[in-house]
Amino acid sequence: MTPGHFRAAWRLPHNDPSAHRSIEVFEGLAHTADEVGLDAIFVGDAPVLNGDIGANPSNGIDPLVLLGHLAAITDRVGVLATSSTTYNSPYNLARRFQALDIVTRGRAAVNLVTTYAPRAAANFGLAEPQSKEDRYRRAHEFLTVVQRLWDGWEPDAVIADQESGVYADTSKIHPIDHVGEFFSVAGPLPTPAGPQGRPVVVQAGGSEGGLKLGSELADVIFTVAQTRRKAVAFRDDIRARAVAAGRSADDVLVSLGVIVLVGEDEQDAADRAEELYGTVPVDTIARSSLALLGVPDHDLDAPIVVDDLPEIPLGEAGPIGFQISTRELLRERPLSARELVRATAGIAGGGHRLVVGSAEQIADDLEAWWRAGAADGFTIMYADTSVDFERFARLVLPVLVERGVFTPAEAGSTLRDRLGLPFPDQRRGAHVEQATA
Repeated sequence: MTPGHFRAAWRLPHNDPSAHRSIEVFEGLAHTADEVGLDAIFVGDAPVLNGDIGANPSNGIDPLVLLGHLAAITDRVGVLATSSTTYNSPYNLARRFQALDIVTRGRAAVNLVTTYAPRAAANFGLAEPQSKEDRYRRAHEFLTVVQRLWDGWEPDAVIADQESGVYADTSKIHPIDHVGEFFSVAGPLPTPAGPQGRPVVVQAGGSEGGLKLGSELADVIFTVAQTRRKAVAFRDDIRARAVAAGRSADDVLVSLGVIVLVGEDEQDAADRAEELYGTVPVDTIARSSLALLGVPDHDLDAPIVVDDLPEIPLGEAGPIGFQISTRELLRERPLSARELVRATAGIAGGGHRLVVGSAEQIADDLEAWWRAGAADGFTIMYADTSVDFERFARLVLPVLVERGVFTPAEAGSTLRDRLGLPFPDQRRGAHVEQATA
């Protein structure tokens, strides 16, 4: 995120208010990520204008275009672009990300999300968004179709025999002829798979529909947790769900979101935190947090007791994962609404965990959570991207490398290789049989 997870960081004197739409800024971040060997760079997205645009800038460049450019100027870092299953077609998305996988030589990943925002629905000619249940049923069918399209060419379909003139064995190129609740797709795609077989699929969703989709079909689950206990329980649940769906527990990885604020030392980190919180309208966000938790009249300075909160509504439109994570934090450590704002980097209703400290302290924290089984890895976000991205890359990452808990990406490796994910050809047979039955 640019300017950072603290959305008002653009107001600080050292920041460029137009950085979120500066290709030079993104190129600099990508070069740094590539140089130090980060696995991937990730751009979130929604097909709608940010509702907070009156106060704060927001990433708005189409992530597929942006990351396609950044992949072209880097050699080893993966690129993860967010796309909506609610407002895309499976065929077009499958083709675009297969193309990205080919042109990046196996560094492509897609973060598939369902989209609720009513204003997004209006952008696509709909009077109102689909229900959560319908969005996730659509997403499940969507991803199933996409993966079958990616699997449409068997690995040895291309013969390219110049002497005989036979280019491809058409018996090994399979239409999918899918007819379902939401989609009718014939297939196949017009070109063979890229280096990864399938681009890496990332999914985030804390509702039952999201958990089912991720554990059955995704490669990586992006999640939120404010407490280690909750994180460990979530990962254990995902692995158990994967096994129940006929997969190996190691076929799906959990990446835990963490916001870092990296100081030159502990005091510098504390001083920078106060500077960033000085940009945040704490009381306004605190009141919004109470409303989202279902207790709008609660005193801003009184501890919130989780047992006093109403149940999360079954029809909740927003991210249920954030609600669950925040309630687990309050169960472990009751906080006031104002304290909750500080614990969650100024995000109404709660958000990803904020870690403030020196490089060593942040490395200690990440290693401890990883060794406890809280996650297979981390999606690192930055309190103030213009400062914390570079500091994480130059100060924290070397500590993790020295300790042997992170290995920088190697040139020529695919993203699937470095994440230790199985090559999807191992699972193609079932799709081919289904397509040709």
